[in-house]
Amino acid sequence: MRRAHARVRLTRAPRVAVPPSSGGPSAPRSRWALALICALLAVTAAFADAPPPGARDFSIARLKYGGGGDWYEDRTSLVNLLRGLRERTSVPVAGDKEAVVEPGAAALFQYPFVFACGHGNMKFTPTEVANLRRYLTSGGFLWVDDDFGIEPSFRREMKRVFPDAALVELPFSHPIFHQLYDFPGGLPKIHEHDGGPAKGFGIVYDGRLVVFFSFDCDLGDGLEDEEIHHDPPDKREAAMRSAIDIVHYALTH
Repeated sequence: MRRAHARVRLTRAPRVAVPPSSGGPSAPRSRWALALICALLAVTAAFADAPPPGARDFSIARLKYGGGGDWYEDRTSLVNLLRGLRERTSVPVAGDKEAVVEPGAAALFQYPFVFACGHGNMKFTPTEVANLRRYLTSGGFLWVDDDFGIEPSFRREMKRVFPDAALVELPFSHPIFHQLYDFPGGLPKIHEHDGGPAKGFGIVYDGRLVVFFSFDCDLGDGLEDEEIHHDPPDKREAAMRSAIDIVHYALTH
C-alpha cells in the first residue's frame, strides 16, 4: 500500500557560467586546449553521469572496500534505484549513476547515503575503520545488501567500526519498513539463498540508525535490469519499493 509522503528538499548547487573564449593571437593555443579538453572528456565519458563529490542534490555512493570481495556487483541496481527515486518521489537526484568511494577517502563525507554489497570478503584498514566511524557518527548512512556470502566479514568489520554497538534485528514495526510504501512483514524475499526469511539488521548510534543490513533477501538483485536475473515483475517492484523506503528513511531520520 502506498502512503502519502512528505517532500524531501535538498538545496541545489548554483550553476556557474563560463564566458566564451575570444579570438586573436592566442586562438591557435585556445584551439589546441579545446582539442585536449575534448579528448579528456572522451576518455572519461564513462564517468560523466556520476555525481561529483559535494553535489547538493541527492546522490548515492558505492563503497569500494578491500579484502577481495566483489564490491562492484549489482551493477545496474543503483542506476535503476536513482531512476525510481526521480520518477516516484520528490527527492532531487543528482546524476544517473552512483559515485564510487573508498572507506578511507575524504570524499565519503560528500555523500549522505552509501551502498555496499558483495558475495565475498569485506576488509577495512585501521584508517578506514576510523574514517567510516567518523562518517557514520556525523550523519552518514550505510546500507549493506547481502548478495549471499558477505555476512561473516561484514559483521566482523562492523564490530571494528562500532565495538560498543550491536548489530540487532529490526522488528517489523520499525519505520524503515513503513515509509512511502508499507511492508508489514518487513523486507520482501527476492531470492531464496538459504531459504530462510528475509531479515533487516541495524546498528543504532546515539539514537539514530546509521547502518542497515538487508539479509537473505537480495534487494540488489531485484533492482537489477530484468535480463540479468529474470526476476518476475512483482519481485522487482517489491525490491524497488523497499529500496525507496530505505533511502527515504535515511533522508528523513
